[in-house]
Amino acid sequence: MPPIALEPSHTLMHADASTPDAEAGQAGRTFQKLALVIPTLREAENLRGLLGHIRSVLDPLEIPYEILVVDDDSCDGTEELVSAIALQDPRVRLLIRKGERGLSGAILHGWQRTDAEILGVMDADLQHPPELLPQLLSAIQDGRDMAIGSRYTPGGELGQWNPARKFVSAAAVWVTWPLQKKRIRAKDPMSGFFLVRRHCIEKIMLQRSGFKLLLEVLVRGRIDSIAEVPFVFGSRYRGASKANFKVAWDYGLLLVRLYAGRCAFWRLG
Repeated sequence: MPPIALEPSHTLMHADASTPDAEAGQAGRTFQKLALVIPTLREAENLRGLLGHIRSVLDPLEIPYEILVVDDDSCDGTEELVSAIALQDPRVRLLIRKGERGLSGAILHGWQRTDAEILGVMDADLQHPPELLPQLLSAIQDGRDMAIGSRYTPGGELGQWNPARKFVSAAAVWVTWPLQKKRIRAKDPMSGFFLVRRHCIEKIMLQRSGFKLLLEVLVRGRIDSIAEVPFVFGSRYRGASKANFKVAWDYGLLLVRLYAGRCAFWRLG
């Protein structure tokens, strides 16, 4: 599956200053639009509550945003459910991919189809708490290029994982250490819950295969500052874990590509 690159967008959105609250507290402030991608594969049972929960968290922030559900043709009712919600709230959009699979590809598919300046992703399996979104957005608004929901920064936890899975996860993080930029190494480069400024990844070729897009963005993106916000990784409410042999294989291939690129850079340096 060939890599793809995002095109630039110069759209800035403004908070509505016509309301008393906006006039009192938000007048004169310019807000960049957020596009939050939720990749799905047979997650219909989680989506109704999740979409309502996300909107209830974002609405009080009075920022422009849209939620892009990118579904890999689940045929489980996702299309009907999200379409019905989108009719009531146009900020919710449904994108269906036919004949494709893969988390990174789904995320990039959504990011390519928005003009938002702040790009984000979170899972649909209820393991990422929407309540963390205001803190992630605050970090971006304070000037950070990227904000990561982190299980490994102080205050974060892996939840109810068994010791063997925790060890494998820690090892997967450890092998990324030489790849990351020394001054901004992320403690949780495997997270699937993060926001990034669009201009940091414009025109950069990113792999559509695999499940660990954050690591590739950290290594290849124009990232100069990050913030890690701790959270406790929740238990999956429904469905099966994404962790399987294919995920491990794709991660291994990603590491090979990133290390090959880094070695070439080191030789040139």
